Amino acid sequence: MKSLVLLAILAALVVVTSCYESHESMESYELYPFINRRNANTFISPQQRWRAKVQERIRERSKPVHELNREACDDYRLCERYAMVYGYNAAYNRYFRERRGAK
Repeated sequence: MKSLVLLAILAALVVVTSCYESHESMESYELYPFINRRNANTFISPQQRWRAKVQERIRERSKPVHELNREACDDYRLCERYAMVYGYNAAYNRYFRERRGAK
């Protein structure tokens, strides 16, 4: 009988701890979980937006060599298929390094 009571108490504790609802899950019950289109761009100030655009332009100008190689390989269908199996570095070496004469 004692073991049955202990088992019932233990089962009740497991149910209580597993069914606990935290306040974090209440976010889905908000009336308006999404912001409207007019206020969507207010998170980033115009100055931060300008900085992000400048940084993106700088990144586009000075891409790493492996990214340039990957873009060259993506434009050539056979190289892209070879890259899916052996990787972009091996594919670039196979299709483009030999054409330039550098081995």
